[in-house]
Amino acid sequence: MISAAKSDLSQHIRQVALIDQHVHGCWSTAGDRRRFENALNEANTQPLADFDSGFDTQLGFAVRNHCAAVLGLPRHVDAQDYWERRNQFNETELARLFLPAAGVSNWLVDTGFAEGVTDLAEFSALSGRRAYEVVRLEQVAEQAARAGDDYASAFEEILNRRAAGAVGTKSILAYRGGFEGDLSEPSASEVRAAAQRWRDQGGVRLCDRVLLRFGLYQALRLGKPLQFHVGFGDRDCDLHKTNPLHLLDFLRNSGQTPIVLLHCYPYEREAGYLAQAFNNVYVDGGLSVNHLAARAPAFIARLLELAPFRKILYSSDGFGPAELHFLGAALWRSGIDRVLHGFVEAGDWTEMDAIRVVDLVAHHNAARIYRLASGDPRGPISPGG
Repeated sequence: MISAAKSDLSQHIRQVALIDQHVHGCWSTAGDRRRFENALNEANTQPLADFDSGFDTQLGFAVRNHCAAVLGLPRHVDAQDYWERRNQFNETELARLFLPAAGVSNWLVDTGFAEGVTDLAEFSALSGRRAYEVVRLEQVAEQAARAGDDYASAFEEILNRRAAGAVGTKSILAYRGGFEGDLSEPSASEVRAAAQRWRDQGGVRLCDRVLLRFGLYQALRLGKPLQFHVGFGDRDCDLHKTNPLHLLDFLRNSGQTPIVLLHCYPYEREAGYLAQAFNNVYVDGGLSVNHLAARAPAFIARLLELAPFRKILYSSDGFGPAELHFLGAALWRSGIDRVLHGFVEAGDWTEMDAIRVVDLVAHHNAARIYRLASGDPRGPISPGG
């Protein structure tokens, strides 16, 4: 019997090129250890308590396990040793090590929050691969509010201009009140009144339901994939209001525009149901895979329960430390390898079928809905090489 590590399936997973269909920039400025450890905690919006450590999490353990070799260190190196070695590089040098090692052929970058991180051109140059923009709708709304009195026309003009060079759009509705409640398209008069209210308030954080709904339907008309943050995020997100089942009425009226449910934990099963129920709904597990780390295989297995295999996408949702862009890929490769080997060894799948599903999730599905080339055949660079 061929060992799992030497099987054709494992070798294929190690080498397959990925399309990272939802990611952010990596840090472009230096920071201290506290900044790094805070970046290993997604939910807490405050600095970690003095007694706490980002290294003492599933994600922190995964950094020491998987990222150490890229820096020339042994696996499971002590946290202090890892930090001291990391501190010998600046963020640009770290990005040049970690981004190519992820084995990603195309990066689809949400540019809606870009403070202190690389822009598209910088990210592409550091990774050596193409980077495409995903336009955040709430950022378009902020730009439209400053553009003049006719908010609706300004929003449409800005969105169409930015989307012309982008591959999709994204909404953080989950952070702005969640999915519960009316998600129908508002009337023109409702939009005018809501825009004036928002301006009168000084253009504070956009939480007006009317304007948020307006943006969604403008995005649908583009026909390009519309991404939704779903489930797990920081504490500004009311988790119980981000169950994607609350999107049912919206999805019934979404036409053929691809809708991509991001992250999904702990609602991956609900998301899988929606991907089966609607032709235009897709799911991914970015962000969740990183934070679950050693438990990521169980999460990946749940993503594979109900969702059709042509409706599942790969992403890392890396943001900040370049380790997270690499780690998303490393943990996905390790996790799907374990899961699919279990299916094959039990006689439920053939190895050929498993390899085909790997390719669907790794790049074919994203290439289809975002209209990209399937990906560079080159896989990940060996750690340190």
